[in-house]
Amino acid sequence: MKNRVVATNKRAAFRYEIIEKIEAGLELKGVEVKSLRLNKLDLKDSFARIDGNEVFLHNLHISHYSKASYDNVDPQRVRKLLLHRNQINKLIGKMNQKGYTLIALSLYFNNKGKAKVELALAKGRRLYDQRQKIKKKETERQLRKVKSFRK
Repeated sequence: MKNRVVATNKRAAFRYEIIEKIEAGLELKGVEVKSLRLNKLDLKDSFARIDGNEVFLHNLHISHYSKASYDNVDPQRVRKLLLHRNQINKLIGKMNQKGYTLIALSLYFNNKGKAKVELALAKGRRLYDQRQKIKKKETERQLRKVKSFRK
């Protein structure tokens, strides 16, 4: 059984230079899991922050579950990430370096049905780096077009 991807952050690869990927569990309420199964979330500007010895996910918007009456929670609430102590210590060491941030790349259900988030240790790209990436992509696309035309 494969992982079922619920949402991806497509802009992350454009805005950030991804250095390392990490898988983490999410501490969720029951109605939040039901909303996730219905793909009612926005992962666009999600990032993780280390507070003390714990990691928290910010800006993950999980919409209210329509069939829940009183159990609904704040859609923008800060959610705790479930990581091993050695993973957190490793992240703390890398986050102390200048310019690194933790961003959410995707949210999915693993083969056991548990909600997981794929985090990336990333470094922000400057505007000129983004422009260079677009330019490089365009030239590669034009080269492929010319090569396929010559065949």
